[in-house]
This record gives sequence, C-alpha cells and structure tokens, in this order.
Amino acid sequence: MQIQINTDHHIEGHEALVAWATGEVKTALSRHSDHVTRVEVHLSDENGHKSGQNDKRCVMEARVQGRQPLAVTHHAENLKQAVTGASDKLTRLIASTLGRAARSEAAPDPLDS
Repeated sequence: MQIQINTDHHIEGHEALVAWATGEVKTALSRHSDHVTRVEVHLSDENGHKSGQNDKRCVMEARVQGRQPLAVTHHAENLKQAVTGASDKLTRLIASTLGRAARSEAAPDPLDS
C-alpha cells in the first residue's frame, strides 16, 4: 500500500509530519491493506495564517482494488485530530464497502431457483 502525503502552502510538510501521518494511515488501514493499493492524504489549513476553529482539513482518497476511489474529509482544530478523524472515517468506509461487496457476492441469485 502506497501512501502519499500532500500539504498546502500554509502547512510545512516536514519529514516528521509526513512520517507520523504515514504511520497513522498504515495503522488505521492495516486490516484492509490487502485490498488498498494507494492512499493520498491532502492536508490543508483553510484559514491560512489566521487561527480559527476546525480550520485544519484532511482529505483522504483510497484506491481499492477493482473499485472506484473512496474519499473522506475531516475538519479539526489541529492536524493530528484531522488525520486521525479522516483515518477512522476511511477505515469504516472501506470496511462497509468491502463488506457490502462480500454480502452481494455470497447472496444466492434468485433467478437460479
């Protein structure tokens, strides 16, 4: 699973941030790593240099084998909360999508009766 971290020009994408965010995403999606080929993480500060409530945004897009990309967004007061929140949302979305697909594949075809 490839993980790519992107930041806007208001956030310094230093190595420590990239390493932490990469580890957070890997840990959160470890259960689904066989199905996910790539995750793109986009971090932004929507208010720039001004402070504001919930102005940090994390958008994550996952490429799941054989499916359309899945994306989530989470706003928070700091980058750590934004990444953690988006990771949680993406984990639930992938689990739901894969679970739904497994149920539809396991369901008997009513026309075969």
